[in-house]
Amino acid sequence: MDDPKIPQQLFAPRVRIAPSPTGWFHFGTARTALFNYLFARKNGGKFIVRIEDTDKTRSEKRFEDDILNGLRWLGLDWDEGPDKGGEYGPYRQSERTEIYKKYLQQLLDEGKAYYCFCTPEELQAQKEDMIAQGLVPKYSGKCRNLTKEQVEQNFKEGKKAVIRLKMPTTKIKFNDLIRGEVEFDLDLIGDIVIAKSLEEPLYNFSVVVDDYLMGITHVIRGEDHVPNTPKQLVLQDALGFPRPIYAHLPMILGPDRSKFSKRHGATALVEYKKLGYLPEAIINFLALLGWHPQDDREVMSLEEIIKDFDLKRVQKGGAIFNINKLNWFNHQYLKLLPKEKIYSYFEEYLKENKPNWDYLNSDIEYFKKILDLELTRINRFSDIFESSDYLLKKEIDYPKELLIWKGENELTTKKSLIDALNVIEAISEKDFNQINLQSKFANLIESDASYKNNRGKILWPLRVALSGKQASPGPFELSELLGKKETIRRITNAINKF
Repeated sequence: MDDPKIPQQLFAPRVRIAPSPTGWFHFGTARTALFNYLFARKNGGKFIVRIEDTDKTRSEKRFEDDILNGLRWLGLDWDEGPDKGGEYGPYRQSERTEIYKKYLQQLLDEGKAYYCFCTPEELQAQKEDMIAQGLVPKYSGKCRNLTKEQVEQNFKEGKKAVIRLKMPTTKIKFNDLIRGEVEFDLDLIGDIVIAKSLEEPLYNFSVVVDDYLMGITHVIRGEDHVPNTPKQLVLQDALGFPRPIYAHLPMILGPDRSKFSKRHGATALVEYKKLGYLPEAIINFLALLGWHPQDDREVMSLEEIIKDFDLKRVQKGGAIFNINKLNWFNHQYLKLLPKEKIYSYFEEYLKENKPNWDYLNSDIEYFKKILDLELTRINRFSDIFESSDYLLKKEIDYPKELLIWKGENELTTKKSLIDALNVIEAISEKDFNQINLQSKFANLIESDASYKNNRGKILWPLRVALSGKQASPGPFELSELLGKKETIRRITNAINKF
């Protein structure tokens, strides 16, 4: 297979996100994708998606789909990728085997790499021996100088081999756009395995070949990849490839400053979508995990973030993941985004995540009315099914004691509910709204001294009868939303508790 066309002159940066489809698209990868996207868009460059699926046993199509769907949901559109194609494809490593094979063979032919026949038992023994001598464990180099004839004989005998790169014993430096100059002592690393065979390259090898052939100018990734960088630099030098510019983003940490993990909350992006977070809020939150604008702004649209983005303003230290801050961002966007956009997101959410309940009313317009009622009180869509379950379920359950206003008793509470029922039954269906309800109850309260001096005596049991909650929206809002028939049914149920 001929190499794809290699760009000779690049006037704009080319960056990539290269996730492995061996698990769900998680927050760390999403943050890395975002920073690559921001850098590309700010500098007029290209954002590329490449799927690193050389791990044949763990790579799955469902995980690849989850990655691409997650990027789309966040609004991080890419210029080249497995679904879009491009001049430098294929964009799945599993489709590039012949390309890797060519470069692996080149390293073997030039004596820069070699076949290693050491068994796992031998490697373990070498490791233990070095540790016993107080040395940093690394490959001993036993197979480094095997002759061509010895290699052929080993293969004839059916021995299994991996391909190792001959690592220099010098020090190597590179300049990181975020961390400055970084130096490694290659003598501490030893000859690394770069492939299980000519058809099975490993990560450090394939990523170097792909970045070169796809013209990647900047590698922006998490700081957990810093130890891979010297290995990749040596491979680039061995293959005669130019070095891209590196920028290693700070790790995302939990509130306890340990590595962010499932014990700090969900890490897969799809879990946050299921909880009812908005993509705009997640983008805003992710952007500030390790980066900050020149001013003190927090709520910023993607366009505003692109305009202000600069890798120089990315911090070196870990970025703390604070779920309360994410909730705050989501709450802001629920208030700020156009109502029609919120409705659209909510409809999509309901299609995928509505609980399996016996609903009072499953009409989408009814759900939208509940959303309007709760919008200023919730942080995410899933909160509605907790805070407003009484508006969704046909039956509500609560102790009768909750109906009783302070200082009242069962007898006076029952009378208050009957009075409320009489007022509501007298209002026609067409006039059944908050304004008329408030007016009619105002007349009742004004005409009855016991209510006039203690409005809670009638309004508290009415509200509880409709919601079954200690706290909820007011009784007139709830009555209008529930409708006359359901309002009467719930008040009657409350009366029957006494």
